[in-house]
Formats: sequence, structure tokens, C-alpha cells
Amino acid sequence: MSATELKNEFGKVGVLFGGRSAEREVSLMSGKGVLAALQARGIDAHAFDPAERSLAELAAERFDRVFIALHGSYGEDGTLQGALEQLGIPYTGPGVMASAIAMDKIMTKRICLSHGVPTPAFASLDVATTTPERLHEVAETFGFPLMLKAPHEGSTIGIARVESAAGLSEGFELCAQYDAVILAEQFVKGRELTVPVIGAGRAARALPIVEIRAPQGNYDYEHKYFSDDTEYLCPAPLDEALTKRIQALAVDAFNAIGCTGWARVDFMLRESDDEPFLLEINTSPGMTSHSLVPMSARVAGTAYEELCVEILRLATLGLKPAVPVKGK
Repeated sequence: MSATELKNEFGKVGVLFGGRSAEREVSLMSGKGVLAALQARGIDAHAFDPAERSLAELAAERFDRVFIALHGSYGEDGTLQGALEQLGIPYTGPGVMASAIAMDKIMTKRICLSHGVPTPAFASLDVATTTPERLHEVAETFGFPLMLKAPHEGSTIGIARVESAAGLSEGFELCAQYDAVILAEQFVKGRELTVPVIGAGRAARALPIVEIRAPQGNYDYEHKYFSDDTEYLCPAPLDEALTKRIQALAVDAFNAIGCTGWARVDFMLRESDDEPFLLEINTSPGMTSHSLVPMSARVAGTAYEELCVEILRLATLGLKPAVPVKGK
């Protein structure tokens, strides 16, 4: 489509990025990339940082739709989606309920398990009431290494891999800085995979699988966004049957929590038997130069700018697709 046709289709577009979460720095990188891509296609796109401007100002901008490039709390957790519903502004990505569920790794695991999507064994630990004895009991049940996670954070923030009983207290305290509840998860040794999913319901489709190979298996914040040492293989070197199985599980998980638009589903593939285990669902994935959804889309034949346009086209208000703007 020509720049004029795209501008007429989408009208005035807001790109929401920055925000107040611990993932602000990553969101700034994602949002600047999306904004530049949409503007390069001739779309009337404008930056909007909710950390610096109010909801009243958002309403006053009279955006016809918005691209959410926020990560973490106050952007990916359903709160902003609820505000946009009230303002009547169609937005990209899943709605209020799916966004809130996916932001909670524990709830995501519970729902996906009920839909037949396997996930590592886990326990939920309340920071205020969990005793050292209870923590050691969980560790004995799951063994070491043990993963401790702040279940409402992303971008590998608030995660500790505990190698022995001596590190339990320190790992727990690290995660407790970010959340009132800690997810204790059985460690799955194997290959780290991620699967972008685009669409909704029966039309949802999985993009090529990306395998992540970080130095010493440490895919932390630095290796995820800034280091060039991490190796990405896309499509992941898997046989066709296993590829299709993991992609189907990704779509099942996407639909299980009610996602629409786009998301990214993360798995571990157990080394001993090639069994996949869901880790989490990201409903506002990164769109930086190191991000995995653009990488997967590129392998599927969709360039970054086209991907941004496709995601924007899937913007919805509740369960209703955004109505194209005519004559603007």
C-alpha cells in the first residue's frame, strides 16, 4: 500500500513507550524503533510516554489507534488496556484480561496446564509469610538448580538461579525486591526457545521458532538487550514434527489465556527427551534491534516496517477490530 493509503487507513496513531516500569529502558528502545518504522511508511505516528504525560493528555491527542510498545507494569499488565477501553481508543496486543493473566507467570502456568500445555513444576511463595524452612522444603522437592522469579516482572528482571541451599536466602531476597509473591520453579535443563504468535483465535499463527544460545546459558538482561555474545538460531534447528508440535503448543497457550493481536511464547526444551515446557507469555514483546519477534518475522519474509504495520492493523477495542479511518 502507498503511504497515502496507509495514512488514510490508520489516521492519527500514538506509539506508547517509556512508562514507569522497571523495563522503561527497553521500552524506550522498542518504541523508538516502532515509531520510526511507522513514520517511514508514511503513517501519521506520534510518540507518547505515559510516564511524562497524563491520561487526560492521551485523550486530548484524539488518536485513532495506538501501538503499545510498553513493557512491564502499567503498560503490559492490563491497566493501560483498561484505560484505553474507557477512552475508546483501539490498541495493539491482547485485551485487559489476557494482558493481566500473562503478566502473572503463576496464573499463566495454571491456565495453560488446564489446557494441556506443559510447564515446569512450581510453587507460589508469599514473601511476607514464607519461612526459611518452607523455602528449603520447596528446594528439596524440586532440586537444584532452582529458579526463583518475581512473577509480575519481565526482561529477566527479578530472577535468580539458585545452585545450592547456601544461595536460597540471597536469591529469595533478590526477587522480593520486585514482587510480593515469588515463583519457585523446577529448573529444566535444555534449549531455550521462543515462538511469536500473530492473529486471534483460529486465525492465530505461529512464526518461525527462535533458539537462544547465551554464554553459559545465562540469558540475562545484559545478554538479552545489549550484548552481541548471544547466538540466535532461526529457524531453530529442530525436526519438522517437533517444530510443528511446539508451534501448536504456542498457539494453544496464546488462545488459552485469550490473547489477540500478537504475543511471544517462551519454552524450554528438555535436553533428556526433547519435551517442551512453557515458561511464560509476553503480550508486548520487545521490538529492539536484538528482539526476537522481528527476527522471526524476517525469516518468515516480513521486514521490520511491515511487521509494525501488520501489528498496528490488528489493533482492537475489546473484541472488536478497529474501524478504518476514512478520508483523514
